[in-house]
Amino acid sequence: MRKTSVGLFILLLIGCSTDKTLTAEEQLNKDVATIDKYLTDNNITAQTDPSGLRYVVTKPGPAGGVKPIISSTITVRYVGKLMSTGVVFDQRTTAISFPLSGLIDGWVIAFQLLTKGSEATLYIPSGLGYKTTGSGAVPPNAILIFDVVLVDVK
Repeated sequence: MRKTSVGLFILLLIGCSTDKTLTAEEQLNKDVATIDKYLTDNNITAQTDPSGLRYVVTKPGPAGGVKPIISSTITVRYVGKLMSTGVVFDQRTTAISFPLSGLIDGWVIAFQLLTKGSEATLYIPSGLGYKTTGSGAVPPNAILIFDVVLVDVK
């Protein structure tokens, strides 16, 4: 009887486990639903990119301004926060330059939609951010919010 009880207990534990790894598509769908709920709950109207990225241009750059392309180097100021807690995990109040091609996918997509001088808030699903591994203070599968200023494009 004891062996049967132990075996049944183990089967119940395995069957009740919620530690299921989601596919990339399932994680994206989950993230997009979370972002959309956050936007609705906070009365934010964002533009939607097919990638799952959501963004709000808070200050457009000048009409006809330069848009980065993948081979551009961008100069930016930014604040990065975790959507789940609002905790700031990274920020640059003085401008810093990066090759666009070397950045997280969410930035690569978003900055090509903006013109020099634009300010925007980006809502980035985890698969376009630091994915399932996280990075530093960013946990795995974290949805990110970035307030960004596109200072220059080269």
